[in-house]
Amino acid sequence: LGMFSELKFPVPWGHVAAKAWEPSEGHPVLCLHGWLDNANTFDKLIPLLPRDCYYVAMDFSGHGLSSHRPAGSPYHFLDYVSDVRRVAAALQWRRFTLMGHSMAFLFLSYCFISPQFCFLYPEMVDKLILLENFGFLLAPEDTEAWLKSKRMVIDRLLSLEAKQQTPKARSPKAALQRLLEANRHLTAEGGAILLQRGATETPAG
Repeated sequence: LGMFSELKFPVPWGHVAAKAWEPSEGHPVLCLHGWLDNANTFDKLIPLLPRDCYYVAMDFSGHGLSSHRPAGSPYHFLDYVSDVRRVAAALQWRRFTLMGHSMAFLFLSYCFISPQFCFLYPEMVDKLILLENFGFLLAPEDTEAWLKSKRMVIDRLLSLEAKQQTPKARSPKAALQRLLEANRHLTAEGGAILLQRGATETPAG
């Protein structure tokens, strides 16, 4: 378990990096590092753990060897939950163990990400291991609304990313027609004005 390999998972702003300890056919365990740390947090721990697991330690965006988000973009906790979902999808893991490490402060910790992910995607996590943390605390009356809204945000985002295609080129007339069909309140004159600044001319149209 001292030997590891480097992994990269493409994301819209670059890639999420990770390191993995064989055997790859072992039980999957995703390891999440702590505040301002990186995947190397687990270097000394992994060799001491059971050898029949496949440990993957990811660098959250902006940490370790992962790409930073674009300049000016905030780093919200829910964005990190999305990163976990992206990595799990890239690994084609349907069910796995989640191990999170961080500082003792609940709301300043990446361990907070692990309980959030489990709460949003319980069907994907068979075990949750928290190092130095209290878990994810949420008032009972807020639970259902929080779960529904946050999971919908993440699922829609990843669905849109998966469907990204090269934009279709249209004639000015066809582009205006599409704009008007999607925005019934617009007049043809108003749509044409918006397209002057909202469309890009390419060799194809």
